[in-house]
Amino acid sequence: MPRARPSSPAAPEPSPAGAAPSLSIRLDLGGGCRIGPGKVRLLEEIGRVGSISAAGRSLGMSYRRAWELVEAVNRGLGRPVVEAVAGGAGGGGARLTEVGHAVIATYRGIEAEANLLAAGRLVALLGPEPR
Repeated sequence: MPRARPSSPAAPEPSPAGAAPSLSIRLDLGGGCRIGPGKVRLLEEIGRVGSISAAGRSLGMSYRRAWELVEAVNRGLGRPVVEAVAGGAGGGGARLTEVGHAVIATYRGIEAEANLLAAGRLVALLGPEPR
């Protein structure tokens, strides 16, 4: 029997009232490799803070969960998206590889294009504004 997956803290939150409707995109790249908003947000945060554990903490997830998500993308793409940075006085860390940057740019580009193309249809679903 499959285990129920707990909701990911990195999942996008519902849009605030008045926010424009948008799509939530997940890329299914085959072989079980899936990249969605949570993994992309984690990669962005790793790029921002330079640490898997700090990125996980800022997104409300454990280091283990953050590492598992990074490793899932690494396995799925067959190339690392994050690499270790040697420690120094301030300790080690992590940084995005070229592949990691490409994943973010590709995902955000597809997301932007899809939202642009779907904007009219999404607004139409909401119907006319109340008077």
